Amino acid sequence: MASVLNVSAYLFTRIDDPAVVRETLRDRAGAAGLRGTILLAEEGINLFLAGSPEAVRAFVDQLRADERFAALETKDSWSDTVPFGRLLVKVKREIIRMDRPEVRPQDGRAPAVSPETLRRWLDRGSDDDGREVVLVDTRNAFEVDYGTFAGAKDWRIERFTQFPDAADSHRDELAGKTVVSFCTGGIRCEKAALYLRDEGLDAYQLDGGILGWFAAQGGAHWNGECFVFDEREAVSPALAPAGAAIAPAGASPAGV
Repeated sequence: MASVLNVSAYLFTRIDDPAVVRETLRDRAGAAGLRGTILLAEEGINLFLAGSPEAVRAFVDQLRADERFAALETKDSWSDTVPFGRLLVKVKREIIRMDRPEVRPQDGRAPAVSPETLRRWLDRGSDDDGREVVLVDTRNAFEVDYGTFAGAKDWRIERFTQFPDAADSHRDELAGKTVVSFCTGGIRCEKAALYLRDEGLDAYQLDGGILGWFAAQGGAHWNGECFVFDEREAVSPALAPAGAAIAPAGASPAGV
């Protein structure tokens, strides 16, 4: 049985002192023998960590003891080895770069659709009001090439900063429909849903992202695998390392 616990998590929450928090978390994670990446910004936290189950869970529990991070939820998976070479803790301008400062999820979360609700909609071919449901993949093109939801919109973006312009160009495809944005773990699709709603669209995010979908619904309505930003490269709908090899050279952690 795989013995290494991998967690990914993010939370949009106001952090007035990210540099101070960086020092604390770097020391704490290092002492626990964890490896991976923690990104901090005034808008929140984004992390990918791996280590022994006891060490990872203790770190997350201690992090949640800070009221700013109390609502942090992790997506868990397992591997035989630690899929990170070292520990990095960085302060960024954004924990996921969009270059749209007016989009502020730390001030209010985008409306979300649970995997159970989305499964019901996809099974029946419409939402509960009979409207067409459109899935929008907010990830980069090379990530989509590993796998995506059947019929999802893929605008072939190369970086998340291109999403707003792509959405503007395809707005007519979304108007009058129930739009559900999705990404690996939720961070990009949360900003994407807020942007789409600001543009007057009826948009929601998939709660928990693709990894949350896999945990709740397995591979239903999904084709392929899911790229992850570590040495596993991709995971299957069973959340097991898939060992795919499509990622371009230089791909680095960009978000969940």
